[in-house]
Amino acid sequence: MRVLNLFLSVMVVTVNCVGSSAAEKSAPSRILMLTQSSGYVHGSVRRPDGDEKKLAVAEIAMIQLGQKTGMFTIDCTQDAAADFTKDNLQNYDIVMFYTTGSLPIADADRDYFFKKWLTAKGHGFIGFHSAADTYGDYQPYWDMVGGTFDGHPWGSRTTVTINVHDPENPMMKPFGHEFTIQDEIYQYKNWQPEKVRVLMSLDMTRCTPSEPRHVPVAWVKSYGDGKVYFNNLGHNESTWQDQRFLDSITAGVKWMRSEVEAGATPNPDLSKAQEEAAKAAAAAAKK
Repeated sequence: MRVLNLFLSVMVVTVNCVGSSAAEKSAPSRILMLTQSSGYVHGSVRRPDGDEKKLAVAEIAMIQLGQKTGMFTIDCTQDAAADFTKDNLQNYDIVMFYTTGSLPIADADRDYFFKKWLTAKGHGFIGFHSAADTYGDYQPYWDMVGGTFDGHPWGSRTTVTINVHDPENPMMKPFGHEFTIQDEIYQYKNWQPEKVRVLMSLDMTRCTPSEPRHVPVAWVKSYGDGKVYFNNLGHNESTWQDQRFLDSITAGVKWMRSEVEAGATPNPDLSKAQEEAAKAAAAAAKK
């Protein structure tokens, strides 16, 4: 395997207490983080000087998060052909993608992931940003992720306002009811609101440009007995130091470990209402 899990200088203080509940917690989850780019290479997953022995910003952030929380260990790879295989997936509970393009994964391994591995209880998929710009012509993938990249009118230097629709959801609590952030936001095609629970969306009344379409930013869904959490944020390197974002990821891992409850019932009526509101906002912006 060509995975990397380098020790980082993160001070984690532990206290051994008699009868401590920490000792009773389940073992840390094992996560495989794939950051390979077969298309555009984002700065957050670009390894310094192209050195495969060094880690990118997003990879470092996730390794540090695992060390800080004690909830997971993480292996990072940019070699899908070698590491995203049926045999190697047996070593992991959760898979993370920050990827682009058509990845060099063997058909048999890819089919196994969708049909067997991800549908199993206790397994989960977390997609960041351009995970939606991956396998754009492969229906089983975008059906699993929830949608496919269809442009980003809101670039990396744009500050956007995001409405949180499910503020009590553990993944959303860090963001409050609404928030602003400077990051690149995707809009989607192959969007299937009947299959996902949208957690937050762009507020088109306060975004420039104002587009006449619903633009979800994060959602969850069930996939067999497995769980999927997608979050569009993460283009900018600064997002990987944003505590709200990191806390949201932590909650997502807890959800996949069944340590917190979070509804994944699809809410297509919300998407419909957001679409109508977006059209009205775009029309008003043109006047």
